Amino acid sequence: MADAVLKNENIDYSIVVPVYCNEGSLEDLYIKIQSDVVQQNGSKSYEIIFIDDGSHDASLEKILDLKKQNPTHIKIIKFSRNFGQVPAILAGYEHAKGNCIINISADLQDPPRLINQMLNSFYDENFDIVISYRKSRDESLFRKFTSQIFYWMMKKLSFPDMPAGGFDFILISKRVKNCILISNESNPFLQGKVLWPGFKKKFIPYDREKRISGKSKWSLSKKIKYLIDGIMGYSYLPLRLMTLIGIIISFLGFAYALIITFLKIFGDIPIQGWAPIMIIILILSGIQMLMLGIIGEYLWRALDQVRNRPQYIIDKIFD
Repeated sequence: MADAVLKNENIDYSIVVPVYCNEGSLEDLYIKIQSDVVQQNGSKSYEIIFIDDGSHDASLEKILDLKKQNPTHIKIIKFSRNFGQVPAILAGYEHAKGNCIINISADLQDPPRLINQMLNSFYDENFDIVISYRKSRDESLFRKFTSQIFYWMMKKLSFPDMPAGGFDFILISKRVKNCILISNESNPFLQGKVLWPGFKKKFIPYDREKRISGKSKWSLSKKIKYLIDGIMGYSYLPLRLMTLIGIIISFLGFAYALIITFLKIFGDIPIQGWAPIMIIILILSGIQMLMLGIIGEYLWRALDQVRNRPQYIIDKIFD
């Protein structure tokens, strides 16, 4: 039955797995998906889409071996190089045929068994978006701290409903997928794309498990860049802060000019030395450079958007 359904391109659910140097966990992930999800939903048709995001280890060979075991239900998309996790997920969305799509990481830190609850929320409770968010994580104190700062800033600046622990384990309906794909942003922020449309959503907490193999490729520099993408893409607060700071500095400057004028007319102007002048110059110069940097961030993103380069290039599809 499932094979016939696949040929008609009417699939109940698609599982999208971005892969970047995850050779050590791919087979275990596939086994868990089969035992914890597929066998628990025998009446539903499915597909698993692996996106090889320019891996330089044996990840592609691993997923090709998995496809030999299950050629009907596994699709592989190979990028020409590494484009990043979000473009890989978007490529999976674009090629998914399911009535709902779940993206899950390949490192087994997100438990596949949770997909059953997500599917029930979609089919039985009619939620268009089901977000599994991290209430705890088995990681270093530094990674926990930086992640907390990251998502706290996103919650305060752009998305009030952003979970404190963040999320990237998501189920979306087909119409949410269409809304996400129609917006061709050059520097996409996936969580923002999911939260912004405003469809009915459900939040499911879980404890993120310890990585069983390999190291995280989610470096501090990538986190900072992703944070800036989220703020610049969904908030005008930086520009408004620049305006506010400019007004405050202008007011203080005019007030200081009036004080100097008053002292010039009615008394001597005390000479305090060059230190206060240098402090003022350095502070104002720092503020100006910061403002130029913020403007530059918006400008290069606008330039990136105008160039309209593809977010990823597909080298080959194994279907």
